[in-house]
Amino acid sequence: MNNNDKNFYKQNRLKQLRAFCVAAETGSFSKAADLLDLTQPSISQQIQSLEKDLNITLFHRNGPKIILTEMGKELLHIAKPLVDQIDTLPSLLVEHLKEDEEIELNIAAGESTILYILPGIIEKFKKTHPNVTIKLHNETGVNSLSLLRENSAEFAVGTIRDIPGDIQYTGIYNFAPVLILPYGHPLATEQNITLRQISKYELIIPPHHFSTWTIVESVFDEHKIPYKVSLEAGSWEVIKKYVELGLGISIVTSACLTGTENLITHPLPGFFLNRNYGVLLLKGKSLTANARHFIKLMDPNFFHISNT
Repeated sequence: MNNNDKNFYKQNRLKQLRAFCVAAETGSFSKAADLLDLTQPSISQQIQSLEKDLNITLFHRNGPKIILTEMGKELLHIAKPLVDQIDTLPSLLVEHLKEDEEIELNIAAGESTILYILPGIIEKFKKTHPNVTIKLHNETGVNSLSLLRENSAEFAVGTIRDIPGDIQYTGIYNFAPVLILPYGHPLATEQNITLRQISKYELIIPPHHFSTWTIVESVFDEHKIPYKVSLEAGSWEVIKKYVELGLGISIVTSACLTGTENLITHPLPGFFLNRNYGVLLLKGKSLTANARHFIKLMDPNFFHISNT
C-alpha cells in the first residue's frame, strides 16, 4: 500500500471503526455489510486496513465465522462509544437547534412494561425534557422487533426469550414469579406450596402467544403434572381482577404487583425462573440523545455494560 492509500484509509478511520464495531456485534462481515449498506469486500478491506494501521489482529477468522481477539475486545470497548457519539452528532445538533420545538421519542413496549415499569422513568424524563413527546407503541415480541427494524421505534423495553442476530438485548430489571390467590382460598394458609397443590385449582393465565403461557406449560410438563386453565386474558390487570373475584388462581411476575391488590401472594422459588426485562436495540443503529438519556434513567451504567 503506497502513502496515498495509507492517507486515504486514515482519513476514513471513522468508517473503519464503524465497520469494525458492527462486524464485532453481529459476528459476521456479511451481516455488517448488509446493515451498513456496503459490500462484504469493502467491510473486509476496511477492517484489514485498520488492523494493519494499528498493528494488531482484531478477529480470529474461521471461514465466514469471526471471533474477537482480546485486542479486538479492548478496541470495541473504546471505539463503540466514540462511534455512537459521532453518529448521534447530527441528531444532537438538530435537538439543540430545535430545543423550543416538540421532538418525538418512539418506544416499543408491552402493556405490562408500560403500566408497571415505565411510568416512573417517564415522569423523571419529562421533568428534564418537557419539549419531548413520548410515543409508546403497545407491542411485544415480533411486532416490537418489526418497529425497530422499520425505524418506527428507537428502542424497545420488555422481555424476550429468543434474541435474533440483528438485535442487542441488555437486561436491567429482574422480577420473581408469584402465585396470586383470592382471600379465603384453601392455599392461602400454606407455607411451601408445590406444583401439585397448584394443579388442583383452575388457572387464569395469558393466551398462548404470550411468553408466560409457554413458561407455565413447560414447568408443569417438565414435572409431568397436569394443570387446568379456566380463563385466558391478555392483561395482568384483568387477570388480577378475576383472581380477586375467586374465578381462579394465577402465576404472575412480581412486576405487575403494586401492593394495592386485594390478593394473597406466595413466592414460587425453585419452580419458575425470574423474568428479566431490559432494552432491545437494533444492532448498528445510532440512538438520539433523547433515547440515550431515557435509557440512562433506567440504568445509569447501561451503555458501559452493553459495550463490554
